[in-house]
Amino acid sequence: MANDTPDNALAGRVVAVPETRQLDVLAALLTKRGASVVRCPLVSIKDTPDAGPVVAWLRRMIAAPPHISIFYTGEGIERLLGFAQREGIGEAFVAALARTRKLCRGPKPKRVLRRLGLSSDIDAPLPTTEGVLQALEPCSLSGRRVAVQLYGDRGVPALTAYLAERGATADCVAPYVYASAADDEQVTDLIGRLAAHRIDAIAFTSKGQVERLLEVARKCGRSDELISGLKHTSVAAVGPVVAERLAANGIGVDVMPEGGFFMKPLVSALARHIGARQDP
Repeated sequence: MANDTPDNALAGRVVAVPETRQLDVLAALLTKRGASVVRCPLVSIKDTPDAGPVVAWLRRMIAAPPHISIFYTGEGIERLLGFAQREGIGEAFVAALARTRKLCRGPKPKRVLRRLGLSSDIDAPLPTTEGVLQALEPCSLSGRRVAVQLYGDRGVPALTAYLAERGATADCVAPYVYASAADDEQVTDLIGRLAAHRIDAIAFTSKGQVERLLEVARKCGRSDELISGLKHTSVAAVGPVVAERLAANGIGVDVMPEGGFFMKPLVSALARHIGARQDP
């Protein structure tokens, strides 16, 4: 979609940014549009502390590439490659990837594969688990092994149950975990700003951020205050996975890019939304 909003569409607006990994990138995009940015990184991503299961998974992949490999995140592929390189099997891992059919949940894992000279063989029609299940429908799975790179360290019960029903064996790996990045005091300060209507918009880029914010609100007994504050704030989600997590917790989503679930389209969509609400 063409950019039909002025460059300063967010001038005078305060936007909260819970992003961690690309915090400076997102903050710069918002500042360029005139926004004042409140930084509150809610989660960080780290290698799983137990490398053993990850290395074992990599060696299984290399020895006998699975029928299909499902990648939920670009972060996951990058972390797996890091583990492989530290074990001295990085090239062998990439070669094994070339010999397995690769199903990507969304655009980020596809982008990482391209950097490795590879491509996705099967694309999910939606960047969600439901989209992954739809993509698997025409595939022959009975008696097959399917590798699954998990989203963080949590399982995907709907996917593993589906694979079992289809007669496939799920071989799951969790190469990274989420950790708290902002201490509780920073998060409660953000909740207070939201409740006082001092934040015009908040831009969520991962469901982990949503979960962390809700977790701290529950711990300090301010859940109602948080939800009330968000109702008076333009809530932006980078894509449907984040939007679904917000909706599941009773939080309405005002802004989501129509396609290209990345930071630049997110900021453009937010600028259009805010621009449309400006008084004439």
